[in-house]
Amino acid sequence: MSKQFLSSIFSFNQSFRRFSYKQVKRPSLNQLKDPNEKAANDKRPKPTLNEYLRAKISSIGPLTVAEYMKASLTYCDGGYYMNKDVFGRKGDFITSPEITQIFGELVAIWLLHEWQKVGSPSPLQIVELGPGRGTMMHDVIRVLSRFGLKDLLSVHLVEVSPHLSELQAKRLCQSSEPTKDERYYHMGETSSNIPVLWYKRIEDLPNGFSIVLAHEFFDALPIHKFQKTDGKWREILVDYNVDAKKYEFVVARKETPMLKLFLSHLDLDDEREHLEYSAEGHQILEHLSLRLEQFGGFSLVIDYGHDGTMTDTFRAFKNHEQRDPLMEPGSADLTANVDFKQMRKYVGKNDRMITFGPIKQLDFMKKLGGDVRIERLKESATPDLISQLQSGYDKLIDPNDMGSIYKVFSMFPSVLRKHLSKFPPTGFD
Repeated sequence: MSKQFLSSIFSFNQSFRRFSYKQVKRPSLNQLKDPNEKAANDKRPKPTLNEYLRAKISSIGPLTVAEYMKASLTYCDGGYYMNKDVFGRKGDFITSPEITQIFGELVAIWLLHEWQKVGSPSPLQIVELGPGRGTMMHDVIRVLSRFGLKDLLSVHLVEVSPHLSELQAKRLCQSSEPTKDERYYHMGETSSNIPVLWYKRIEDLPNGFSIVLAHEFFDALPIHKFQKTDGKWREILVDYNVDAKKYEFVVARKETPMLKLFLSHLDLDDEREHLEYSAEGHQILEHLSLRLEQFGGFSLVIDYGHDGTMTDTFRAFKNHEQRDPLMEPGSADLTANVDFKQMRKYVGKNDRMITFGPIKQLDFMKKLGGDVRIERLKESATPDLISQLQSGYDKLIDPNDMGSIYKVFSMFPSVLRKHLSKFPPTGFD
């Protein structure tokens, strides 16, 4: 990550005022304190998410979509992910690992096979970014333990939500406790004595050979939106209409700092007139590619996305239905499709990484032996369970649903190029 890139991001809020399309008012600065920092006076109530967003807009003008999205998802008290279980049939959406154990089992078989192909380096760090309830990792640990790897393993979870980290600890550990370590904030141990540690940032992960998993992680990272207006690129912002009492999209009148940064990364042959860009995702990919290049390892990314073909994908989900992303911030999941074309470009910088995919989840699961695994499970299942297993598996491979919507993408250090040209990653050959 270049210093110029980081300074552009960190100075964005300070310089953005002059790019606002309207006159701005300045409320009390106390309303604009970082909501995730402990207030000097604990007795003073923190502003609600709506109060925080409106005060910030009143102070500096319209927010970037990224600022709005990040606050809506991770604001200390009212953020969508911070204080409730949002997964499963009773939540707002359901993920592949929650539908059937076959998903996590096939992921485990894939990483086991690829680990063996590169010489089975030890010790082995399994990293997951945004682990949800910990369901997929639970299945991965179970499979790897059966193959005798438990003494080589350590599990490292990158999770910002206190509530979700508690759910993960209950799912994965026989015991766990918070820590005062500067790097990881929680630690535990599975029933088979595999250490599990929790981190706020990917930068705090320990050095060493790592297999990094990211399932429905990059889609939740804040995005900036850009649109061509009268032949010129402009950033889309979020404003609050006081008269209508609602948030709304507006177009920045001038070129914003983040737009300048994005244009420096824009492919000249890209003919789309509406684009989305995650600066946070870019930063994470830069760090991840450097880490895997230096210390060894590889990564598997599974998410809904596209290969540089889609435009406006920013949306919200509540009660398993799509809704307006600007309605009642904090009450729904905000998401945007992953642009795997951008991802491939970022990690391939300076010939750092080689990538495979994206391929359809349907193809990945079938090539990993999903059909065989479902039949094996059905052999010892009751009639009711057989029906449940089959319907869950069918949903994951449905070409008109999750089978095609979700894509699978992998990345390896370029030093393995010659090796992988002869023995491509399983499922991608």
